[in-house]
Amino acid sequence: MRQASIANNAAEAAIPVSRRAAAREIGMKVVFAVAAAIFIAAVIVICVYLFIRAVPAVGEIGVIEFLFGGVWAPGKGAYGIGTLVVGTIVATAGALIVGVPVGLLVAVFMAFYCPKWLYKICKPLLNILAGIPSIVYGYFGLQVIVPFVRDTFGGTGFSLLTTAFILGVMILPTIINISETSLRAVPKSYYEGALALGATKERAIFRTMFPAAASGIVTAVILGLGRAFGETAAVVIICGNVAKFPTSLLDSIRTLSSNIANELGYAEGLHREALIACAAVLFVFILIITTIIMLLRRKKR
Repeated sequence: MRQASIANNAAEAAIPVSRRAAAREIGMKVVFAVAAAIFIAAVIVICVYLFIRAVPAVGEIGVIEFLFGGVWAPGKGAYGIGTLVVGTIVATAGALIVGVPVGLLVAVFMAFYCPKWLYKICKPLLNILAGIPSIVYGYFGLQVIVPFVRDTFGGTGFSLLTTAFILGVMILPTIINISETSLRAVPKSYYEGALALGATKERAIFRTMFPAAASGIVTAVILGLGRAFGETAAVVIICGNVAKFPTSLLDSIRTLSSNIANELGYAEGLHREALIACAAVLFVFILIITTIIMLLRRKKR
């Protein structure tokens, strides 16, 4: 009887506790749902705002003229962003040429060759590199890289070459961190099995580990591409801001983001709407990049 009484008391005491736990769980679900709703609403509002402001301007200018026109001269009524799109693409491509090989090699070094004592130094330095503000990279490029390019190769120094180099350095932390994580996520048995079959260490890494980590490495490259594509603060200082098609690495360029930063402060009327349309084009490019990343991750799963 005594044991039955104790059991009943324990059951009665557990009821309020279970009710509190259930109420807490419901409350957290509501909090999470509200946070998700705010996030989704913010994205939708940004999308709707950009396209509501951009579509009339593009319609007035003309889709073909706006997207493929080679002259951006608001004072003369010319709003072609062809040169800006090309400048953005070549600067991003240059950044990938600089950053991807270096980033992947550093990731391999940190994953397979780096001693523990050196890794403890390199990893914090890499995190610091990732946390440096964009404007600091731009100032470094202005004070160091621009004079070096001007004195070594000629030109003004405010060029595609300078922009590509600085952007390549800026995307290094993204590529290195994600690539290293992807390489470490591959089962070690793959690497050991390749060595057991007679492969050299380098062959085991590049012929076995890299294909196994390909999805993560490609994701790292695409994220780096997205970072370079939308960069503004550093680029506006060092690119030269000349809206023309570049014919050499030493030519000045202007990107979509730097164009918006340069002119939005004083733009009015159709000029301002055209700049918002430039932002919409940037948004579409970033949306495409994000979609590619999602498809790659789905394929990996």
